[in-house]
Amino acid sequence: MLELLFTILLVISSCVMILLVLMHKGHGGGLSDMFGGGVSSSLGGSSVAERNLDRLTFGVGLIWFACVIALGLLLAYS
Repeated sequence: MLELLFTILLVISSCVMILLVLMHKGHGGGLSDMFGGGVSSSLGGSSVAERNLDRLTFGVGLIWFACVIALGLLLAYS
């Protein structure tokens, strides 16, 4: 039962993580320039929305990491 709960949480957090990473703006110099991300103008500094998106992405990443560790421990010791 606990394994199923962590699996569902892992799938949900993975999908949310993909969406959050795709919402970030490109900072240039990488693959984002290849697909037209380098055309955007920078208005100097990161906005409040970008900082909140960073925090949310980090939080979801921690949840994802904890689910991976918990599932690994459950599968190893069950």
